[in-house]
Amino acid sequence: MPPNGFYSLLTASVVPRPIAWVSTVSADGVANLAPYSFFSVSSSNPPVVQFTSVGRKDSLKNIEATGEFVINLATESLIEKVNLSSATYDHGVSELEELGIASEPSEKVAAPRVAESPIAIEATLHRVVEVGNSFVVMGLVVALAVRPEFLAEDGLPSFEAIAPLSRLGRAEWGLPPQVRVLERPARPS
Repeated sequence: MPPNGFYSLLTASVVPRPIAWVSTVSADGVANLAPYSFFSVSSSNPPVVQFTSVGRKDSLKNIEATGEFVINLATESLIEKVNLSSATYDHGVSELEELGIASEPSEKVAAPRVAESPIAIEATLHRVVEVGNSFVVMGLVVALAVRPEFLAEDGLPSFEAIAPLSRLGRAEWGLPPQVRVLERPARPS
């Protein structure tokens, strides 16, 4: 395979991948924002979320320095801004300021939230696990902010209203797919 060929094959095979739009602040107080498509929940009790940084990027450095971060949900309406924030900016440059992305204060952590994101998951560093050329960042959820207009009648976030983005292979982005409701069986049939 050509250099980076296996990475391309792997990321085009494991799809769709939800996007953690991670906001952090450096020890010097500079806000940072970057998307990560290796993102999931690690534990429900205690509530822990995770994302993977391929390489030691500014987000990881900031989290290690401050112990805090926010995962902002990336949505279809924000696709252009999410993509632009994936560029390699110089260290010390705030993607929020450079791209004119509105932010707001978080409830429990110093890192700002993306004002337009329907859901923000505030977290403190649980641990970082080095795996090959990557770093799995696990954060203990200390606050979860959901804008009321994105809640369904049952009080949970509405998938249709959120319209979450995902990453596919190559330069492909996944838009919200068709949803099928299928209840989990109580026991095998």
